Amino acid sequence: MPMVRGAAAVLAGCALSCNVLAGDGPLGIDHRINFDQSGIWSRSNQRAVESLSALTVLGGALWEGNDTRLGRTFWKASESMVIADVAGEGFKRVFRRARPEQGNDPNDWFGPSTHRSFPSGEVTHISAVVTPFIAEYGRDYPAVWGLAALPLYVGVARMKSQAHWQTDVLAGAALGAGIGYYESTRESAWTATVLPHGITVGIRKQF
Repeated sequence: MPMVRGAAAVLAGCALSCNVLAGDGPLGIDHRINFDQSGIWSRSNQRAVESLSALTVLGGALWEGNDTRLGRTFWKASESMVIADVAGEGFKRVFRRARPEQGNDPNDWFGPSTHRSFPSGEVTHISAVVTPFIAEYGRDYPAVWGLAALPLYVGVARMKSQAHWQTDVLAGAALGAGIGYYESTRESAWTATVLPHGITVGIRKQF
């Protein structure tokens, strides 16, 4: 799947940007980097990306409706986001990996429920949001590929916050992009087909 390979390439760049030359963990690249939540890397900016992306795709879906190309893409991105958020949460509960700030041991898996490092939920979330747009419009409008900068930013920011290991970020990108790509191949989002037409027709058309 080209989108999954693309996401892997983006997050590989994320790892390199953090000077990951050697480490531990399942791929031998995990190690804690210096803590930094200053400026662009602030936690408030990280949360803003997650919140604004959710509001944008949900609002866009309701505004545009499911009867246009853009509207269908918004609906797919919304559904992809929800599925990815649920899947990411499920994996966190299963693997219970310690975060870098919780002992600096990338091999600490299946610990207490407070260990929730794998995969990165925020990278999973934003990858699932942007992938349907890249898949739908990337060929027609190459600039849309610029959306891949959002998972890259979030991945780097979460590692700088010592909240995730490099493999957490890569796994989140792969999971989110995989779900997003699958949604992009569907004729229409499942939620848009089961909800009443009065909801999916779009607020824009109702006025």
